[in-house]
This record gives sequence, structure tokens and C-alpha cells, in this order.
Amino acid sequence: MLTPFHLAYNVTDLAEARRFYGEVLGCTEGRSTESWVDFSFFGHQISLHLGTPFATEATGKVGEHMVPMPHLGVILALPDWQALATRLEEAGTDWVIPPSRRFEGEPGEQATMFFRDPSGNPIEVKGFADLDAVFAR
Repeated sequence: MLTPFHLAYNVTDLAEARRFYGEVLGCTEGRSTESWVDFSFFGHQISLHLGTPFATEATGKVGEHMVPMPHLGVILALPDWQALATRLEEAGTDWVIPPSRRFEGEPGEQATMFFRDPSGNPIEVKGFADLDAVFAR
């Protein structure tokens, strides 16, 4: 049984974060104060605190792409991934890596997309037709 993770990181503007995570990503807001806000990030708890976001560099080589490191993300069932990709497209998302497929025909075949929140924090969302294939070799 999977259990929710908790991740806390910095954002530069809580109102902007509320709009992006709540309205664009569709995450449910939880507790908050003047300096932080919690969201259910697809069933996981993220705590967004006012501060300087973590530094990232495109140093992670995955296939033909260099991806931002570190980054956070979530794995969704493919229909949920597709719905989120559509919502992000409609919101005019500036993609790091647009919605695409990788490892086609191989173990671990997946859909993926990379984007940044308004504070520049990189997020990857993966989609799997079969969630049992997440750790396939």
C-alpha cells in the first residue's frame, strides 16, 4: 500500500501559488498561515512556504532530454495525466518538456511533462497506462 509523502519547499508569492496549485493543477488547499499553505498534491501533502526557491540546473539526462534537478513530481494513471495535460495546455503553460511519451515499447513506458510553478520550482508529472509498470525493468 502506498502512503502519502510530505514535501515542503519555498515559493515567492502565496497568492500566485494558490492560483497555480489550486486552480490550474486542481489541488485542494489545506491549512495555512500568513507564511505557508498546504495542498493535497494528488493525495500527497506539499507545504509551500514563503522564501527563496531551491536552485535547479538541467543536469539530469533522461533519454534525449536534460531535465531540471532537483525536481518534484507525481505519477498518475494515464487518463488523469491526459486530463491534467489538457488543463495545463489551456492555461498556457510554458513547458520545460511538453507532454510526450518516452520509453515506448519498453518496460516503464510512460507519458511525461515538465513545467515550472510560478516561483520556478520544476515539476514532472508522469502518466502510466499500467501503474504496476512504474518500477518495471
